[in-house]
Amino acid sequence: MCSMNKKVCFFISFTVAVIFMFASVSCAGDLKPIKLLAPRMEGGKSLMQALQERKSQRNFSPKELPLQVLSDMLWAAGGINRPDSGHRTAPSAVNMQEIDIYVVKPEGLYYFDAKAYTLLAVSAGDFRELTGRQPFVKDAPVNLIYVADLAKMSKMPDESIDFYSATDTGFISENVYLYCASAGLATVVRGMVDRQALAEAMKLRPGQKIILAQTVGYPSE
Repeated sequence: MCSMNKKVCFFISFTVAVIFMFASVSCAGDLKPIKLLAPRMEGGKSLMQALQERKSQRNFSPKELPLQVLSDMLWAAGGINRPDSGHRTAPSAVNMQEIDIYVVKPEGLYYFDAKAYTLLAVSAGDFRELTGRQPFVKDAPVNLIYVADLAKMSKMPDESIDFYSATDTGFISENVYLYCASAGLATVVRGMVDRQALAEAMKLRPGQKIILAQTVGYPSE
């Protein structure tokens, strides 16, 4: 494809790669990845108790979630519970695993990498206010953003994409609800989101679509 001298082609390719690398680093700023802790498989309330106490709450304390609690909650949301197959705690149609979980904390935006069990740094800065139109979102310690990666749904008929991305998001959200009920946390899933503004702030690709957001934190006293 390139008719230029091989050294020139290599120099161009190398330059593009370097520019992309520095652009990514600049975007994340000083934000560092967060290695999550192994989820605790004991403790908490029984499933029946969690179902009884599951509810939406809209009053949140700004108190930060401990790393262990954040780790447990994200594993419940969409962690790998069968390492041999890579299957998750939440089901997805034909195992597409098309819903990505982004985590908005006061210091920045992260991507939940379930395989590495790490929060990857995406962008530094406080994006909480952009995650919804309700006033409490800007003060809560964690807002989850559920994003469908449409590239993973290429085998789905167009008319089925919205349906399955919505149902698969619902499974994840309910896992978060049950974990929060078990752990004494407050949560509410939200559809009132300026998706265009938030997608631009998150620098999402055209093939990524914000489905819902969900706020998590300790209930205010």
